Amino acid sequence: MTSDSSVQAHHVEFAITLADTARGMIEQNKRDQLGVSVKPDRSLVTAMDMAIEKELRAMINARFPDHGIIGEEQDWERPEAEFVWVLDPIDGTASFIAGMPVYGTLIALAHRGVPVLGIIDIPPVDARWLGVEGRPTLKNGAPCRVKSCDDLSRAMMSTSNPDFYSEEERPALDLLRRQTNWRIYGAAALAYGLLTDGGTDIALDTGLKVYDYAPFRPVIEGAGGIITDWQGNPITLKTGPRILAAGDAGQHRAVVQMLNGLNIPA
Repeated sequence: MTSDSSVQAHHVEFAITLADTARGMIEQNKRDQLGVSVKPDRSLVTAMDMAIEKELRAMINARFPDHGIIGEEQDWERPEAEFVWVLDPIDGTASFIAGMPVYGTLIALAHRGVPVLGIIDIPPVDARWLGVEGRPTLKNGAPCRVKSCDDLSRAMMSTSNPDFYSEEERPALDLLRRQTNWRIYGAAALAYGLLTDGGTDIALDTGLKVYDYAPFRPVIEGAGGIITDWQGNPITLKTGPRILAAGDAGQHRAVVQMLNGLNIPA
């Protein structure tokens, strides 16, 4: 960890404790008595989502009472604080309900609006990525690295769900489908972890909220990759619903230029 980093060792240790707590709750309860309900935006939520977020919030408030908290299932607390924790207790809730092993917990710590610590934890496949500003990203404790891909026509891309794209955004998905060699659908946050391992090359998504992507910046950047919005702006807590990640910076620039050429309304 660099000496001038805003992230301190106790922040990292605490984030790992949060992830361990969430994983323990998920593994203990699995899919028994999920208590599924539908939110006003038609997304799904389970009693487990709410129980995990409640527990993690209580832990944060006890340890760092001046820190902010942004979570998917409850009202935001102190979102303008210098340090803000961002929580998605179960990313991929629909997959969790269906029993598809791509669900997990996302945890980030932002400093002055910029995510500087991130965890992608996917219990069903026993995979955890830890990204910290100024440090190499670790997968299950070992450094990992994106791969170079100098030809988009040989690239493997991922997107969480084609249904998330509006009619105005659909040309972006169609463009990347044409330009890349293979597509992976439905992996949610797991796809961004796999990109840091060099498993995939490009990730394109829309329809996301800040708690869906906040951990991705430190995780991907620490593995040598790049993640921005579709205009090429770095990820912050103010980023909108559209994100683009790549292992190869040159290919990322090329895709940003292609997307900007579509003139998709903001």
